[in-house]
Amino acid sequence: MIPEWQSRTALLLGEENLKLLAKSHVLVAGLGGVGAYAAEQLARAGVGKLTLVDGDIIQASNRNRQLLALQSTEAKAKTALMAERLKDINPQIEIEQVTTFIKDDKIPDLLSQHFDYVVDAIDSLSPKVFLLVNALQKGLKTVSSMGAGGKMDPMLIQIVDISKTQHCRLAFYIRKRLHKLGIREGFTTVYSAEPVAKSSIEKPTTNQNRRSTVGTISYMPAIFGCYCASVVIRELIDSPKSN
Repeated sequence: MIPEWQSRTALLLGEENLKLLAKSHVLVAGLGGVGAYAAEQLARAGVGKLTLVDGDIIQASNRNRQLLALQSTEAKAKTALMAERLKDINPQIEIEQVTTFIKDDKIPDLLSQHFDYVVDAIDSLSPKVFLLVNALQKGLKTVSSMGAGGKMDPMLIQIVDISKTQHCRLAFYIRKRLHKLGIREGFTTVYSAEPVAKSSIEKPTTNQNRRSTVGTISYMPAIFGCYCASVVIRELIDSPKSN
């Protein structure tokens, strides 16, 4: 019997597709402006198991765009907050929390288990590329969010293979690193070619190792996250299952 909270989803997708989602295990790497929204949409759609990865805590500067960021949640771990929220949506969902910044050998270890899909919402270049490379090597279906910062127009967001991205600085650097490894295509991206105004970028003044800060508006990371979730959900219910 379909639970009442899933009745509208069942009406759209049908019971068999709900069963497919319930059997699925999705990795969401990064629970910031994009990843938290992606994770929530997956849970609300009925995905049965999520592995949530993020080593960060909520900061005041997150409140303009991040789902989990409230005055009352500052200094709390994003993974714990996300797990609690998703359990309140679906008490039956299985949640695995990985409260660490993943890099180097932690990524192959993380990907050693089975995932039906990987959502890459990491905003740091090196771990992002390393996750993508390892996911590709393992043949894992992956959707990767490019930069939502500095963007304003949701009509310019696209879902394309990494090889078809253009006028996106993050996508450019990812392609450049992947090309050195002989990788030119093979995973889906959510990106926008909208130009980023120089006035929206704050360069570091004291700590030269710090990344530049790019201005963001409330709705763009959320839309990127919803687009990522849509890719996963639509492909999971279209893909044949072996189990």
